[in-house]
Amino acid sequence: MDNLKKIGSTGNIALKPHHKIIFGSVSSIVIIVIIINSIVLYTLFAKQKMDYNELNADIKEMQNNINTLTENLIETRKALESTVEILDVKIGTIGQEFDLLKASAGEDFSGIIENSIPSVVTVKTNIGQGTGFIISDEGYIVTNAHILTGVKIVEIATYEQDSIDADFIGYNQDLDLALLKIDGRYTPLKLANSNNVQIGEKVIAIGNPLGLQFSVSEGIVSGIHRPGLNQIEAYIQTDAALNPGNSGGPLINKQGEVIGINNFKIGGGENLGFALESNYIKRYVNEIAQEALNQTLI
Repeated sequence: MDNLKKIGSTGNIALKPHHKIIFGSVSSIVIIVIIINSIVLYTLFAKQKMDYNELNADIKEMQNNINTLTENLIETRKALESTVEILDVKIGTIGQEFDLLKASAGEDFSGIIENSIPSVVTVKTNIGQGTGFIISDEGYIVTNAHILTGVKIVEIATYEQDSIDADFIGYNQDLDLALLKIDGRYTPLKLANSNNVQIGEKVIAIGNPLGLQFSVSEGIVSGIHRPGLNQIEAYIQTDAALNPGNSGGPLINKQGEVIGINNFKIGGGENLGFALESNYIKRYVNEIAQEALNQTLI
């Protein structure tokens, strides 16, 4: 009973020394394990963070490389496009120079004709027909005014054989010039500076002589600043064959530019044709356009 009371009075069982040692050892091991785990976890976390930072750096470097590559590709593309444009211009220039060389050498005008003839048109009326040529991409056409005298209907036949109704814009009676307009977009012929025309240079006339559409005749400039039927010294004399139907057609030099509009020939003589000089065409067509349209065309 005394022993029971002694135990009950304390409420605890006293640990023996070897129990204390075991308990302390277990506690130490647990603490060590916790510390080791913490160190391992921290190491893993630090490594992951380091790997993450390295990955971000690699991604940024890759993005920079991609951006640099993209910029280089864009610059390369621009350079290639510029090179292609330059080559196109050079190829076109070479082609033009080749045509000019052939024409100058007297071999043939085929390149000049091929480029020019689509801009020449047939002017059809209820009375007859003549020739004209396109002077602006908006479809303005210059021809001789006498072709339209007393007519009621005017149609234009293009080289592609399209038949289009024409609007009459205006005319200059003294210089026998008339301006017409058709709908659509076209390639115009360029007017040369007729002050640069030289006697002896080769020319071609394109027209519709005696109803033979888009016929071509070749000759030379026989004279310049000749007086016309109006006594104005504004005409180029040529030996290129001009016949009824050629009126209003272009006289074209070896550069493919219009130096005059074929106007009349002297009967009883061989190959005495006359074309109004291009500088007069430009001046008086613009006067017609200013009066009728309040604008300058060429």
